[in-house]
Amino acid sequence: MINDIDNIDDYIKQFPLDIQIKLEILRKLTHKIIPNCEETIKYGIPTFVLNNTNMIHFAGYKSHIGFYPTPLVIENFLSELKTYKVTKGAAQFPLKNELPINLIQKMIEYRLTLK
Repeated sequence: MINDIDNIDDYIKQFPLDIQIKLEILRKLTHKIIPNCEETIKYGIPTFVLNNTNMIHFAGYKSHIGFYPTPLVIENFLSELKTYKVTKGAAQFPLKNELPINLIQKMIEYRLTLK
């Protein structure tokens, strides 16, 4: 991984095609739900910011996509995330599976209500 990446295009390009596709899906979904968010790289990963507030982060890894919508969002969706590995503020979606688009959409929409 390249450590001095400063934009999401370059971040995504560093991964194999299958991971790039999933990262782009997350990117487009986030923009669909939060159309006026700004893209940046924070903590070395793609971050979507609205009114100077970090809304969503995501990241690519060898075996999963990390999705970071804040601890409150994860806590609110724990029952729907029970088949995934979760931490206090993140969910891991295995690369071998399709992304749970409907669940991710609901999580982003919920995150937007927490501004």
